[in-house]
Amino acid sequence: MDSLWDLYERCYRHTAEAAATREMFFRHEFDDVLRDPGNRTWVVWNGSQPIGSTVVATDFAATRYLSRAYFETNYCEQTLQRRVHYLLWVVIDRAWGAKGALARLARETLAVEAAEGALLVFDAPESNQKDETGGLAELMKRLASMVSRGTAIQLVATQRYFAADFSQGARYRELIDSDSEAVPA
Repeated sequence: MDSLWDLYERCYRHTAEAAATREMFFRHEFDDVLRDPGNRTWVVWNGSQPIGSTVVATDFAATRYLSRAYFETNYCEQTLQRRVHYLLWVVIDRAWGAKGALARLARETLAVEAAEGALLVFDAPESNQKDETGGLAELMKRLASMVSRGTAIQLVATQRYFAADFSQGARYRELIDSDSEAVPA
């Protein structure tokens, strides 16, 4: 598992730095995901070295990332038939990306999802998906079309994060200016 963790950590480093959300699993979460029998794991190897990996959770409700109530309401049939799956991650070593590792991984992974008629949910931080077109969504559309022509990619939801910056507010500025002992350290 160490070599898979090294690949995962190396590939997600940029996304972790570029996204406000916590996009990377902690090591213990990563290990738990790989041990979970409800998850499907694919790995592309170059000898004994992993060069690509993806994991699909077949029981999305067991993850903390998706709302069961939302999918029961909006995708009732697929939820009842346990065909809502969640793509937890895809990582490809950059050195092997141009050599077909992603296409190979996608063909194997998506063929199983297509055969089951799954609703494969995936998310992308803004750093990988600036708006509704292009980016990761377009890449997924192309990959899905390799195994099942006509597969639609649809926007499920958009979530935005905001911050109230009290360091710019009058109350904090007044405390700083008054040199008060009540100023937090």
